[in-house]
Amino acid sequence: MKKYKKITAILTFTAFFWGFGILNPPCGRSISIQEERELSKEFMTYVKARYTLISDPVIVDYVNQVGSRIMAAIPPQPFTYQFYVINEPVYNAFATPGGNIFINSGLFAAMGDEQELAGILGHEIAHVVCRHISQRIENSKKIGLASLVGLVAGALLGIGGAGDAASAITMSTMAAGHSAALAYSRENEIQADQIGLDFLTQAGYSGEGLLLVLKKIRSKQWYGSEQIPTYLNTHPASEARMSYLDNWLHHTKRLSAPRRPETGGFQMAHTRLVALYTDVKSATAHFQEKLSQSPGDPMANYGYALSLSREDRWPEAISHMQRAIEGNAMDTSMLQDLGVFYFQDGQYEKAINTLSSSRSAKFPDGLLYLGRSQLEMERAADARETFRDLVRDHEDYVQAYYYLGETSGRLGDMFGAHYHLGRFYLLKRDRKNADFHLKRALTLARTESEKNQANAQLRRLSPDKDKENPDDPKDNPDEKRFIPRTRQPSPLIRVPERTPLKSRMHIS
Repeated sequence: MKKYKKITAILTFTAFFWGFGILNPPCGRSISIQEERELSKEFMTYVKARYTLISDPVIVDYVNQVGSRIMAAIPPQPFTYQFYVINEPVYNAFATPGGNIFINSGLFAAMGDEQELAGILGHEIAHVVCRHISQRIENSKKIGLASLVGLVAGALLGIGGAGDAASAITMSTMAAGHSAALAYSRENEIQADQIGLDFLTQAGYSGEGLLLVLKKIRSKQWYGSEQIPTYLNTHPASEARMSYLDNWLHHTKRLSAPRRPETGGFQMAHTRLVALYTDVKSATAHFQEKLSQSPGDPMANYGYALSLSREDRWPEAISHMQRAIEGNAMDTSMLQDLGVFYFQDGQYEKAINTLSSSRSAKFPDGLLYLGRSQLEMERAADARETFRDLVRDHEDYVQAYYYLGETSGRLGDMFGAHYHLGRFYLLKRDRKNADFHLKRALTLARTESEKNQANAQLRRLSPDKDKENPDDPKDNPDEKRFIPRTRQPSPLIRVPERTPLKSRMHIS
């Protein structure tokens, strides 16, 4: 009897949502897979030029770990999915053509556990799998590519209220009506929820997290139209979606397979994001309150230490990080942070010992400060090797080139000093200083190989280079070409924009 009741419940639930067209939606025309890949590249360039992507490995690796767990549970896809965190306080998450999934730091900070994060990621993955945005783009193909990218940005990033910047993008590109046509429909949203929930259950998650985070987002709407979270502008039908999710959970709860354990890492990534990427005074007060309730809590000490570091309160930050490490003795990221704190407090030998013992290519900031500590202790040769390792593993780590240039100058390698400073300014898009240092490096080149290296970088300064594809290796035959972007270090990094190099390095 119970079996028949379960079947009846499922059939009733299915019939109810058939009216929304979500179980077997009509397949509209969409752009080709190749066209979607091309548009994906353009959109990534667009986003990177206008927003700060958090590159903190603890945060980014964790979000990708959760996203990859969901992807592993679904059929093979034509795209390689990547997951990014944008440093923006506004509540938003969106998927672009080609499998790039973005979540704003503000929305991540509002979450309480991995279930909520998985719920949002599963929904956005479903948008890509269903090719919702690519179907709408197909209807706008007469618009030029540059304009189309702007319109997609306006549709996904928000068209009002909290999305004022996105509104400006859209209005300056084309009429707002085009962006409205590209935005997700009510049917798109409910279909993405239905399919996303299937992905989540296959991956061992429940749908409760998505419902909970939608309620959190919805609660913000009562602050007035100017404060409506961007997510509600770009993802309509929130009330219908919550009703759908509530019904889905009610009818499937007893039929669901047992949930698998979470990947782990939410507390660490979430604590780090709140401590380093939200308002510093609010973050400090938040962790202070947590410590007042539980003084020995490792995560509370960890978050408080990180927030204190943003106020340059290094002795206190060191003390609380040490307490955090007592409960996480083998955690490499905590040890790396402690080493950075030692450097900032002038304890260079302790910094070297701590950063060397926990050295990892995964944490470039730690390598940067290991090299800087070695410089402070007059170990320039060791520092040069450290900085070389850093740029080998992280080619777009801008600050490393500055210190590699300084170290080369101290060791009397004037070609290396000017060459690496040229690369530093090139990545900073300071053409004047890049041109000066690279031309000086060319005159100081001792071998044909060094001449080729300097010439290769000088070619990137030519006006025509701006029109070329930065990812095309044929533009730079002598070495792998860098994408001209600036890697954003964590807020712990302190690097001067301008330094009187001649006085520090004896460069002529």
